[in-house]
Order: sequence, then C-alpha cells, then structure tokens
Amino acid sequence: MTTRRDLLKLGALTAAATALPALAAQSTVPVTRAARPLRILILGGTGFTGPFQVNYALARGHKVTLFNRGKRPSPEWPGEVEQLHGDRNTGDLKSLEGRKWDVCIDNPTSLPFWVRDAGKALKGNVGQYLFISTISTYADGSKPGITEDAALAPYKGKDAMAETQETLRADIENLYGPLKALSEAEVRKQFGERSTIVRPGYIVGPRDETDRFTYWPLRVAQGGQMLVPGDRDDPVQIIDGRDLGEWMVRLAEAGTYGTFNAVGPDYTLGMDAMLHGCQAVTGGGVEFTRVPLAFVEENKVEFPIWVPSHDNPYAGYGQVSNARAIKAGLTFRPLATTVTDLLAWFRSLPAERQATVKAGITREQETKLLQAWQARKGA
Repeated sequence: MTTRRDLLKLGALTAAATALPALAAQSTVPVTRAARPLRILILGGTGFTGPFQVNYALARGHKVTLFNRGKRPSPEWPGEVEQLHGDRNTGDLKSLEGRKWDVCIDNPTSLPFWVRDAGKALKGNVGQYLFISTISTYADGSKPGITEDAALAPYKGKDAMAETQETLRADIENLYGPLKALSEAEVRKQFGERSTIVRPGYIVGPRDETDRFTYWPLRVAQGGQMLVPGDRDDPVQIIDGRDLGEWMVRLAEAGTYGTFNAVGPDYTLGMDAMLHGCQAVTGGGVEFTRVPLAFVEENKVEFPIWVPSHDNPYAGYGQVSNARAIKAGLTFRPLATTVTDLLAWFRSLPAERQATVKAGITREQETKLLQAWQARKGA
C-alpha cells in the first residue's frame, strides 16, 4: 500500500530528477579558501576517496603531500602536489622522516603495524592524525542505533603485528573488523589525543570500483521486471565518497578530535525510497517485484548494500547512529546528485568494464529467480 507520506516522498524525488542539472552542478560550485592553510600529508591519495581529499584540500588553499608506492597513475591535479614514495609493507617510510605536517590523513590502513611504523616515522612531526576505519569494527552489528562507544570486535589471532595483507585477504571476514579496531588502538597509542577516527559504512559514488551501490541504479535504468529483496523499509546507509573526503579535510581545519560514524544520509532511508530515487533519476520503466528474506536465503542469493532489518546479525549496520558526525559538520549530497554523477562516471568507463558489473546478480540469474517466485505464487 502506498501511503500519503510515500507519495509526498516519491513526488519530491521526481521533482529532484527534473532538476538534475542543478543538482549535479553542486559538485562544481567554487570552494572558498580556508582561514588558515595547512600542510597535509595523505597516506595513499590515489585510490577511491583520496583524490576527492586532494582536490578539495587544494581548493581550500592547503599544501598537499602524497605518500604511496607510486603504483597507480596519479590524476591530473588542479594544483601543485608533492609526491613521496615508499612501501608500508616493507616498512620503507624513509621519505617521511625529518618532515613536518600539520595533519596526516591515513586512508588505506587495515594493518596495525602500518600505523606503528607511521607513528615512528612521524613522531613529533605531525599535529593531527586522521584515520579512516570502518563500522565493521563493532563487535555486535545486530542492533540498531550503534554509537561510537559500542564494544569493538576482538582479535583472536596470535600476533596482530604479524598480520599482513596476504593473511588479511585469506581470512578477511574474520580479520578485517578486528584488525581495523587494533589499528585504531595503535593510532591512539602513537598519536594520543591528537587522533581522529572516522568509521564509514558503504562508500559510494564516482570512482567506486566495487559496484556495490552502482548495481542498483544501473539495474533500475535497464527497466523491466526487477527482483528486489526483503522489506520495503529495510534500512540503507551510504555515504558519497566526496562527502567523506571533503569532511576529512574540514575535520583537519577545525582540529576536531575523537571518533565518528561517517554514515548517511541524515534521514532514514529504506530500500523502497532508494530504488524509487534511482528510478526518478534514470527514468527507467521498471517494475519492482519484492521477494521475502526466506526466498533469498533459500536460493543463496547475495544482494549488495541491502541489509535485512530483522533476523540478521548485521541488521544494525543499516541503522548506525551518525548524530556525532553530523554535529561535527558532516553533510550529505542529495541522493539524486550521487546517482547522477555515479552513472555519468560509470558510463565514461571502457565498454568492457561497463559490461562487467562486479556486484549483484546477472539478468540471467534474475530471470530464473523471478520465474521461480512466480511459480511459487501460482502454486
């Protein structure tokens, strides 16, 4: 049943779609200069969120230094960016020694010894350390309203400092959250009260190579009968990579310390509203066919982003509290802007990449599941 509230919501989404050029233009609104220029060191910087941090920091008038292995081609920066090379896997951080920065933003770390080595190289030479962690650090993801003070996942291995990228990849389901939690602890050990921990959930938008969120607007745009799992109000939490990256720079400018859940939006977003938002943007002539959780589990199907709101050990991951982050200045682009810019970016990729969506189900799988569901309903 569609309620009056739903109609108002969907009407607002449709109105947003008609204003897409204006919404998309928000991404290119000139950025004002910061009151005080900072020297910012970014560990990584060429991955997903890093370029957004660099572009925003330059627009704000900051001096930016990147440290990475130099394996990825650097984007065309709109200003001068210093590049330092090294390898945190082997402990090669010599290029950082003897240099001073106002702030360090650590993007890629999932291993505690990376933080330990960074602490040694930067000891006494950095004012603030901002660390991107994850909501996967929480020990119990089943309950809604998870705050930053909730218990963290325990590490059950022998020696956290001996864990490497290889061991993490081999057992990522069991190691990722606990090792991120221990990396946070190492940040506090090395940098004390000058630490800022940011815990995002699903990071989405342009440059997202996982296709976890991208699957949904792409599929909606294709139209036709579409299989949708679970309940219409199953909660969805996402954050545009640009909102995350730019907020990290603002945290540095304000000298904000502490721990924050970086999830969005700033209202309750359910699967139904998200999908209708995608439809409003893409104009896809799609018919949503919703199937219950039991049918999804019976057929062993995995849908990205979607988290059932009940009977699930991860139900709370779609309902994490972001009140502290919003109070600290975290803002969110409209869903229409994220979807519009994401699709524009994805459609600019080579044809072979567009043909291989890395998440979700194929149309062939979907057709078989729809047939099975219709047969069950008709039985």
